[in-house]
Amino acid sequence: MEFDAVIFDLDGTLADTLDDIAAAMNAVLERRGLPAHERAAYRLMIGQGLRNLVHEALPASRRDDDEVAAACLDDMMAEYRRHLLDRTRLYDGVAELLARLRDEELGLAVLSNKADELTQRIVAALVEPGTFDVVLGARPDLPRKPDPTAAVLVAERLGVAPARVAYLGDSGVDMRTAVAAGMIAVGVTWGLRGREELLASGARLLLDHPLELVAPPR
Repeated sequence: MEFDAVIFDLDGTLADTLDDIAAAMNAVLERRGLPAHERAAYRLMIGQGLRNLVHEALPASRRDDDEVAAACLDDMMAEYRRHLLDRTRLYDGVAELLARLRDEELGLAVLSNKADELTQRIVAALVEPGTFDVVLGARPDLPRKPDPTAAVLVAERLGVAPARVAYLGDSGVDMRTAVAAGMIAVGVTWGLRGREELLASGARLLLDHPLELVAPPR
């Protein structure tokens, strides 16, 4: 597999953000007397932005209450802003992979469905300045993944044809984004979803460790 640039998803791919997201959402629910969720349940809720997360975390009987949903989203944004870096960290091997890719002078980017403000803060806190050429989170003027628009925009900013971009992600949303954008869909198994979802959504390659991208196992 040959590529000239790599795009990383954030949650579940570049960084383990699960504990901070789960703790923030549960704090919001508990303050309103609503049932909280086990940490593992959030693995299936993360990946399509905080609005979708709040919708999924609310009891089914409250999801159609626009006032409650809006208030919980506002509370979640405030809570998560305060705690988004309490336990969030790069996955093991990711820092080494980034250094290797930088040494090879490949284009590097992050593309997330997390709000752009939060995406920028997390990336800035976890990696050295200049590691990534492009960091892009969810913005009102761009459709969210799996729509390929943002991914194609990132490739344009990197100056690399989509077909020469390896897109790393841990979810079916990421793999469908990569396929729709004409990129190389690379699924990572250390994140929030499973191998079956990644393969069913179009992954051309699965990685069990970050460094397998540059030195595939024999």
